[in-house]
Amino acid sequence: MLRLLLLYFSRAGWARKIVQSWGFARKMAARFVAGETLDQAVEVVRELNRRGISATLDHLGENVFTEQDARQSTNEILDIIDRLKRVGVASGVSIKLSQIGLVVGSALCEKNLLQILERAKSKGIFVRVDMEDSPLTEQTLELFTKSRNQGYNIFVGIAIQAYLYRSEADVRKLLETGSQIRLCKGAYKESPEIAFPKKSDVDKNFDKITELLLDSSLSEGSRISPDGSFPPIPAIATHDQERINHALEYARSIDLPMLGLEIQMLYGIRSSLQDQLVKNGYPVRVYVPYGSEWYPYFVRRLAERPANLWFFLTNLFRS
Repeated sequence: MLRLLLLYFSRAGWARKIVQSWGFARKMAARFVAGETLDQAVEVVRELNRRGISATLDHLGENVFTEQDARQSTNEILDIIDRLKRVGVASGVSIKLSQIGLVVGSALCEKNLLQILERAKSKGIFVRVDMEDSPLTEQTLELFTKSRNQGYNIFVGIAIQAYLYRSEADVRKLLETGSQIRLCKGAYKESPEIAFPKKSDVDKNFDKITELLLDSSLSEGSRISPDGSFPPIPAIATHDQERINHALEYARSIDLPMLGLEIQMLYGIRSSLQDQLVKNGYPVRVYVPYGSEWYPYFVRRLAERPANLWFFLTNLFRS
């Protein structure tokens, strides 16, 4: 119930205005958000690289409702790609299609997406299409597949959410084309008609899909690129130690090389585990969000970890 309430707040405009006015909220959000500027985010990526960790940069923002805003977001993503190439850090880019016009119109979004992928191809940068809430799932998969088939197959990947009933079937279809897939549990409020309501069932589905991804990586000989810029087929995105253990144990059981999978985590969460995985020889990539539109992302992180919420509320009542 608490998680559902927080997910509601993450999309409530009135709550955003109140919370973003609190200085301590902005300070706490900095734990999960790498600043408000690209310069600040690049410095975070440099530090991650020094620790042997790759990154994917995300300029925060979603659900734009005008063509002009979609164009502005697209230009910001193009700037990220140009900067990553110029500074030479090991990082890709993550984007949300609602950020570049999907809720305005599919044709507009496709035009912007292809422009982004053309720039990414010319600069040698990998782009990951994030998955959003269920009303956008089918359109996101359609545009991903369509763009991948236009010569951008090695430059673009997709995220899949394990809490949706449909995800196993989606993954099987995507793997037929060798698509690079980031598997996460899912961070939006969804109906039990389309998503597993119990955490235990989400975990089981996550493990099942993980095995599909690792099997595909083995059969395709998929490996992370030597410089860390391009991921292998499976990106296992979780902070859940049991899910990570299952992935690594299954990989060992099928003799999948360490470089045939990648563990992904969020900036500001479980840094010591990230370092331990790198020490053990596994590729790790950290999702690094930045920008002024930090509120929805921040509240979704509170929904995932009660300890974060308790710290936030303690500071609220002290202010």
